[in-house]
Amino acid sequence: MTRQEITEFYRTHHRRLYNISLRILRDSDEAEEVMQDTIMKYITSPGSFSSSAQVSAWLARTCIRASIDRLRRRHTRDAFLEDYAREQGLGPEPAEGPSFAGEPPGIEQIRSAMDALQEPYRLVLNLVLIEGLDYGEIAALTGRKETTLRSLYARGRQKLIDLLKKNI
Repeated sequence: MTRQEITEFYRTHHRRLYNISLRILRDSDEAEEVMQDTIMKYITSPGSFSSSAQVSAWLARTCIRASIDRLRRRHTRDAFLEDYAREQGLGPEPAEGPSFAGEPPGIEQIRSAMDALQEPYRLVLNLVLIEGLDYGEIAALTGRKETTLRSLYARGRQKLIDLLKKNI
């Protein structure tokens, strides 16, 4: 690829990949890194795709997998830090809950409620509702059973509704 082709490719795909990663990771800097890593992986890979839809699908799957991997590493790191803090007699800082005002819930209220959900619920809701993946695809990405994902989706959806009703 020429420099101009790479620039055009980046402009075409960077926003979507960043948003996919941001919804999973909830960290702008990490989402930016995952997006850039995904684009670099595509540019340096010898793969050949016959259509732009295949390229887009490959990029989305790769970005989702990379985001989930990074999320797993973050959880491992956070668990280590919590254990260390507990050993040192330090407690975790209290988390602030979401604040909602007005009705019906707007985009920011829904985002806040999604942020308040625990990781497995938030991840499954994002992949089903926003990315439009089915349970089989999510199972392949996460390594969880489809029945587990269906339960996580149903529970997460109910928790999200309860959060929105409680804070409206």
